[in-house]
Amino acid sequence: MMEVLPDRCVPIAKRELLYMGAVGVACWLGGIIFIDRKRTHDAISVMAEAAHTMLSQDVRVWVFPEGTRNHSGSMLPFKRGAFHLAVQAQVPVVPIVISSYQHFYSKRERRFTAGQCVIQVLPPLPTRGLGPADVPALTERVRAAMLDAFEALS
Repeated sequence: MMEVLPDRCVPIAKRELLYMGAVGVACWLGGIIFIDRKRTHDAISVMAEAAHTMLSQDVRVWVFPEGTRNHSGSMLPFKRGAFHLAVQAQVPVVPIVISSYQHFYSKRERRFTAGQCVIQVLPPLPTRGLGPADVPALTERVRAAMLDAFEALS
């Protein structure tokens, strides 16, 4: 992932990572934006602040729309927060797809061996002129494109 991370880009991650010892400290020092997924109002205000920061400081935000790690080898339904953020900031969504890692990582089987993932950057999808009512269709359009790429890569 670090190979394709653009300049001036910060990830959004679940707040629980902040409390994972050295990992949490590294995330905090790296400027990660933390979202408390259990407190919807707080998450919405953090996203609004992120949209303002994106525009005022020319920062890009990296979001994982599935919301959690998926161990099934497919893609989970997407959460809409990232798409609300893109529409609010009127910035394009740039889907990035990472191939399945099941052949070298399995939490259930306690397997973590050497392996490779393929990363594909899909064409940007514009959000200029879209509003909150357009978010569900945008979410599904992005997910369909990513699912096609995921299946082809994996």
